Amino acid sequence: MVSTKTLPKAADIQPVRRALLSVSDKTGLIDFARALHEAGVELVSTGGTSKAIAEAGLPVKDVSDLTGFPEMMDGRVKTLHPKVHGGLLAVRDDAEHKAAMDAHGIGAIDLLCVNLYPFEATVAKGAAYEECVENIDIGGPAMIRAAAKNHGYVAVIVEGADYASVIEDIKANGGTTLKLRKHLAHKAYARTAAYDAAISNWFAGELKDTAPDYRAFGGHLKQTLRYGENPHQLASFYVTGEKRPGVSTATQLQGKELSYNNINDTDAAFELVGEFDPKLAPAIAIIKHANPCGVATGTSLADAYRKAFACDTVSAFGGIIASNVTLDGETAEEIAKIFTEVIIAPDADEDARRIIGAKKNLRLLITGGLPDAAAPGLTVKSVAGGLLVQSRDNGRVELADLKVVTKRQPTAQELHDLLFAFRVCKHVKSNAIIYVKAGATVGIGAGQMSRVDSARIAARKAQDAAEAAGLKVPATIGSVVASDAFFPFADGLLSAAEAGATAVIQPGGSMRDDEVIAAADEKGLAMVMTGMRHFRH
Repeated sequence: MVSTKTLPKAADIQPVRRALLSVSDKTGLIDFARALHEAGVELVSTGGTSKAIAEAGLPVKDVSDLTGFPEMMDGRVKTLHPKVHGGLLAVRDDAEHKAAMDAHGIGAIDLLCVNLYPFEATVAKGAAYEECVENIDIGGPAMIRAAAKNHGYVAVIVEGADYASVIEDIKANGGTTLKLRKHLAHKAYARTAAYDAAISNWFAGELKDTAPDYRAFGGHLKQTLRYGENPHQLASFYVTGEKRPGVSTATQLQGKELSYNNINDTDAAFELVGEFDPKLAPAIAIIKHANPCGVATGTSLADAYRKAFACDTVSAFGGIIASNVTLDGETAEEIAKIFTEVIIAPDADEDARRIIGAKKNLRLLITGGLPDAAAPGLTVKSVAGGLLVQSRDNGRVELADLKVVTKRQPTAQELHDLLFAFRVCKHVKSNAIIYVKAGATVGIGAGQMSRVDSARIAARKAQDAAEAAGLKVPATIGSVVASDAFFPFADGLLSAAEAGATAVIQPGGSMRDDEVIAAADEKGLAMVMTGMRHFRH
């Protein structure tokens, strides 16, 4: 039952006479404990934290001295006790609370410092089910929530980054201020929420529950951004702790701070280039506004870059470049010829770092690896009043999955290019049409309401690229074409044929598939169907 009693209002400054410290991450712990001791604060602690403080020569009481009970059940029960929770929750200025404290020998706890068992890190390292369960903290979240609720009197710390601000407050004011305690309480509830979200989502995965009754998502602030998609929008970047190589886990070697749009586009670029196995060929993806404007593999990384750039030399200006292999000096020289916002790669050699280093505003991100395009995961999108949650599009089409539906069989080169085109297609906004020739995109049509318009735009871009390069005919002549979804009518396919495509890859599944197949046969095209669609909105 929730009490309706009006409780006294706490004073702004609250002295810190006793602190309870119980942390799994002991970074900065001893310096913090020493500063508290020097400020006259009594230290109470548990297990390994108590041992570390004592070994540093600081006086510390074990929590069992407070409760009169030893730690038990392999440490599962140690702080779940009225003398702990009473000390955290008591309203010091309330007569009834004070009487209860006196009657039961409960001492006030004015500062709680807890960081939780490393559940997220345990899951991330691929630990067994039982180990993950044992790393679910129970007493920690209970104490954190108790202290945060009673923030009128108690300060709560959930990460070492706040040690300094608490010590500064105590030194400056003789105690903690209400402003700081509110800030810490807010962070405390957000931390336990993110922690519980990680646990619940892990359980959903273990149970293969794709639609649990409740879904929660949490993250930790990595960066406060200058603005969002537009200057009037506020934005921040939060990381979930997932160890997927990409923009959230990358090390930025140089360049100015990433913007909201940079982060979004860089993620799109690296997820795309992760489709291509670096053991088979180096690959480059150039992204602009979350859509590729050029993708290619090559005999070298520089060759791949030149082929990708040739697809759309205009849109590449101010773009994002992703590589599936270590960035080398020759490729860096090519990239440096035009303005580029971000380069992301598994690594960069010394020559590349030196060349890019001369471009002070160009961001260079190193990831240490590639994202696994076939790995499961979740994507989340907000809508008014809710969240749309779906599994990551980790669908992969291989040669054996292709079904030839036309009279003409595709050639070996066409099959290679068709698979390449379909993998690119997966990362282009719908409706998507991709022309590919010799392992490189030569025309991209993205985000149109009509598939015919996408086919025509892609062909038009190829003509523009040919004119810019001084070529007599566009590279779509003799190319293959991919569509992210079926052709509802033959007109889209006919537009691709007019552009010079000789082979087509598409999911199939239209009521008019027979019409489309007949049109392909009439034009002498080879066509394969995948049975898998790749809409991307």
